[in-house]
Amino acid sequence: MVQNDQIIIIKGTKDGLTIFIDDGCSFEDALKELEEKVSVKDPVTDSPSVKVSVKLGKRYINHEQHEKLSSVLNHQNNMQLETIDSEVVLKEDALAWKEESDVKVIHRMIRSGQILNVTGDLLLVGDVNPGGKVTASGNIYVMGRLAGIAHAGTTGDQDVIIAASYMKPTQLRIADYISRAPDYESDGVYMECGFVEPERNKIVIDQLRAIKKHHKDLSGFERRMYNG
Repeated sequence: MVQNDQIIIIKGTKDGLTIFIDDGCSFEDALKELEEKVSVKDPVTDSPSVKVSVKLGKRYINHEQHEKLSSVLNHQNNMQLETIDSEVVLKEDALAWKEESDVKVIHRMIRSGQILNVTGDLLLVGDVNPGGKVTASGNIYVMGRLAGIAHAGTTGDQDVIIAASYMKPTQLRIADYISRAPDYESDGVYMECGFVEPERNKIVIDQLRAIKKHHKDLSGFERRMYNG
């Protein structure tokens, strides 16, 4: 990553400074050279602060090292540390991301009084009866009759959808948005989806093909569902 055997390379960008730290040297050597390069003997106290981003490459630092690095930069009166980025992730973080991004396929009927909760996307092959409830931190796809409650984006994600082969829910929830069943009698609709429309600040129900219009980055499952 770093050329000419330099441990620290500092580059100016339109947003401030980016500091690249060689990921092949020891942390102590990197910290020492960083202190030498950013220290100012006669700082100008009224100079505007410069935003700083640090790129660690394939280096992992623990909490103590993170604090030391932050301290070196934040002690410079004209520097404001914004981010410290590493290409390395911990195993538990990777497993958590995998869990969050997986589609959980479940074959069952959700009866009145039953609650099904998953992390990630839910593909339910079966019905959700009135009084039943399904929740997911991601999207919810019901290959059956959705007549109960569905809550997608339980951790706050508003860019998720709820889709069903037959849509007649008693309540739809996406993050903190709630859409209740209509007051008038409805026979339900086939192959519909619910999503948050920011311009109208509410959950709207539309035909399944609207997924492609409102969600540019379709998952593999959504593409197969949309294209057949």
